[in-house]
Amino acid sequence: MNERSEPTTGTAEPLAGGGTMDSATETFVAHRNLLFTVAYEMLGSAADAEDVLQETWLRWMKVDMGQVRDQRAYLVRITTRQSLDRLRTMRRRKEAYVGSWLPEPLLTAPDVAEDVELAESVSMALMLVLETLSPTERAVFVLREAFDVSYDEIAAAVDKSPAAVRQIAHRARRHVDARRPREVVPPSETRAALESFQRAFETGDLQGVLDMLAPQVVLVSDGGGVKRAAPRPITGADKVARFIVGGLGKAEVVLTGDPTMVNGNPALVLRVDGEIDGVMAIRVEDARITGLYYVRNPEKLTRIESETPLTLR
Repeated sequence: MNERSEPTTGTAEPLAGGGTMDSATETFVAHRNLLFTVAYEMLGSAADAEDVLQETWLRWMKVDMGQVRDQRAYLVRITTRQSLDRLRTMRRRKEAYVGSWLPEPLLTAPDVAEDVELAESVSMALMLVLETLSPTERAVFVLREAFDVSYDEIAAAVDKSPAAVRQIAHRARRHVDARRPREVVPPSETRAALESFQRAFETGDLQGVLDMLAPQVVLVSDGGGVKRAAPRPITGADKVARFIVGGLGKAEVVLTGDPTMVNGNPALVLRVDGEIDGVMAIRVEDARITGLYYVRNPEKLTRIESETPLTLR
């Protein structure tokens, strides 16, 4: 939401339906973090989510407030429709993207990890699974599973019948369940695995790295054509370990990892000679790492130095 489009605080300019500009603004601001979270979970991009919020704001200012029974639901509906439109255009962008595409990582407050549902819904692992859904499936899944929106409300947001939405939700849930982690791992377990993994790759300990990796671990790295990254996902503990030790550990530079919270889960901000190089998030199952997600594209690293507030409520 840019300042040019926001009303000046204190004005009471009349709106359709007899409300004031202040009341409409207060409602939007009160739900802004929720709307951003909805858009981000649908798009995987903070920049695009902000654009969606701008469009939502502009449309909200034109609404006849006297006709709105549930303002929160109405704002979520506008946000969903704008996100769907943008998601469809983003698909074309992603087809031209150089190498693998990962969601934009967000620095989040420690308390996000305490909200298990929120932390899982914005985790890099699940966000990557959501990329395999169609735009409508993703919208339905996100609204139903993460935000517990009713089928009737989802139907109004995606222009489908409630019966069709139920079928889409069932199909999307089955698709996601087949690909998501089998169980939710406590942050402490993820943090412990990350610390052991960090010690091993910082010292070039190939066996130590191998010990932390599950046999079929997958590494996805995103350089966006700007930074060097594996062009395709790398699968298998031996290949992943050699890529990490041979790439990150072998360079004639000082490599350090700063523990942080990204998307509600423990992660590392990797620095080369003190400069931010990327963000590494992991997926852990049975105390071993089954997924590594390394974002190096500089355009996706703008949200890792200040916290982004997220909420499901």
